[in-house]
Amino acid sequence: MPDPTEPLTGRDRLVRSLRSPGGRGQWIAALLLGALGFASAVQVRSQDASDSFTGARQSDLIALINSLSLATDRAESEIADLERTRDSLRVDTEASNTAVELARTRIETLAILAGQVPATGPGVRITVQAGRAGVGTDQLLNGLQELRDAGAEAIELNDEVRVVAQTGIVQEGADVVVDGTPLVQPLIVDAIGDSETLATALTFDGGFIDEVEAIGGTVSVQQLETVEVSSTTQLPPDRFAVPVESPEQ
Repeated sequence: MPDPTEPLTGRDRLVRSLRSPGGRGQWIAALLLGALGFASAVQVRSQDASDSFTGARQSDLIALINSLSLATDRAESEIADLERTRDSLRVDTEASNTAVELARTRIETLAILAGQVPATGPGVRITVQAGRAGVGTDQLLNGLQELRDAGAEAIELNDEVRVVAQTGIVQEGADVVVDGTPLVQPLIVDAIGDSETLATALTFDGGFIDEVEAIGGTVSVQQLETVEVSSTTQLPPDRFAVPVESPEQ
């Protein structure tokens, strides 16, 4: 505590005035003094940072600016290259995914046409009741051909024999034998495709229905939203053809 007999300094008078009860004015003054001190310190640090360039030569400053400009240009160029690479990879990836999906769809389609996998879809169910003469290979072949021409994608006989391009149909006495399986009556033909188109294809004058009715038989055609073809067939092994490997890119 300062001696009462000694004269007070300016700092002592300021401290005493702040400690003595005096209302809001004294505290506002204290805050203003604190803010003034902080601003002075910031100005000094900013001045110190700028002083490092004050004594630099103009040529040095120009070289510094040029080097910063070149670095910026290089960075922007690298960013542009990376963006182009990203876009190229994105396009290549999308094209590759599309090609893979198309190939997968094509494989599935070929597998159905070849009879290697079961199939389901809209189509028709044809029931053939043979007459006294019975339905022979001629009538059956004509009916199957009409269905193929109308766009049938999968055909099955009596829920057990899949009909494909290599299917063998022969007449053995009174029986029709398909790939070694004798067909029993009534004959059931399931075909997957556009149901209306398939049904119409069988009704042409002189077509399958007319041929069956000419020998005393009857044919009924049901258009269905869902036809299931569950039987499959195995392709025979190649005897002469040998796969060729694709050349390396």
